[in-house]
Amino acid sequence: MRLAAPAQTGAAACSGSVSKERSCHQTTGGLQMFETYDFLSLARSAALGVAAVVLVAAPALCQTDPLPSWNGTAPKAAIVGFVEKVSKAGSPDFVPEPERIAVFDNDGTLWVEHPMYIQLAFALDRVKTLAPAHPEWKDVQPFKAVLEGDMKTLAASGEKGLLELIMVTHAGMTNDDFQKVVTDWLSTARDPRFKRPYTELVYQPMVELLAYLRANGFKTFIVSGGGVEFMRPWAEKIYGVPPEQVVGSSIKTEFKMQDDTPTLHRLPEVNFIDDKAGKPVAINQQIGRRPIAAFGNSDGDLEMLQWTTMAGAPARLGMLVHHTDAEREYAYDRKTEFGRLDKALDAAAITGWTVIDMKADWKQIFHVHME
Repeated sequence: MRLAAPAQTGAAACSGSVSKERSCHQTTGGLQMFETYDFLSLARSAALGVAAVVLVAAPALCQTDPLPSWNGTAPKAAIVGFVEKVSKAGSPDFVPEPERIAVFDNDGTLWVEHPMYIQLAFALDRVKTLAPAHPEWKDVQPFKAVLEGDMKTLAASGEKGLLELIMVTHAGMTNDDFQKVVTDWLSTARDPRFKRPYTELVYQPMVELLAYLRANGFKTFIVSGGGVEFMRPWAEKIYGVPPEQVVGSSIKTEFKMQDDTPTLHRLPEVNFIDDKAGKPVAINQQIGRRPIAAFGNSDGDLEMLQWTTMAGAPARLGMLVHHTDAEREYAYDRKTEFGRLDKALDAAAITGWTVIDMKADWKQIFHVHME
């Protein structure tokens, strides 16, 4: 269930910044009290947006460890060491705050992507919802396969078939209408294995990492192959990432006056695919700065990590989430249709990217305890 947690996470509420300017303790009644504080420090934190409302915040308001769901293994040390280097004034690797850009893939990096991408599950449900108005679909692929639950035939339709599904289920309405459809679906849809809303299947360690980076002057962006308008309605509530910092794939839109109201109407035409080599292009076009940290989990993120880390000074960080925990989540890498990690895993050994072993490096997987 969604915990109506306060705005602060462990990283943001207390010892989130590397320079620990204040301390706190938890009373026996569970209330967090500041023992000492620096008013200017608090004001600065507020200005950085550290107190933004994030419903997936860590359970405690105040923690000395900004990454409590991470085990004390190499990836956690790499994160903390990197943040210290780039945020400490006087450090040879110091990076001014405007240049502290971190980019995150979404599917498989911030939330679950098996047994299929969540946006694909949305598209399949939309086909079933729209089917009564399209009786011809029962005889036309790939719609016939969806309606019959024939995933093998659907997979055989390849990229062309999946693209046809996306165009039919994501277009023909205004952006506002589409966002409402997405929001309504997420409020009722449940993951087939965990029986939870998809928005609860976000990775708690990564949510803590997002907050920790923001507490240290980073601006965090989502750069995903998923649809940008599919992610924007909920990304701020779940991750603390506002819609203007969400970069993704898109279909074309056109401006229309509808009943004397200006609208953007969604067209069944691809505008941009934000995957693989498209990610650096989108980062350059929409962010305008080269990131200094990038986090992904699949070959679709390879070029984004290359663009981020293979650029010389200043210090840079590249990390890959490796799904190794079949008991608490899933275990997969080179042989999977969703989130294949093959070429990027090989590249990590050459480039020095840090590979996060989900089973070994994370104490907790999801925001809600299910383990």
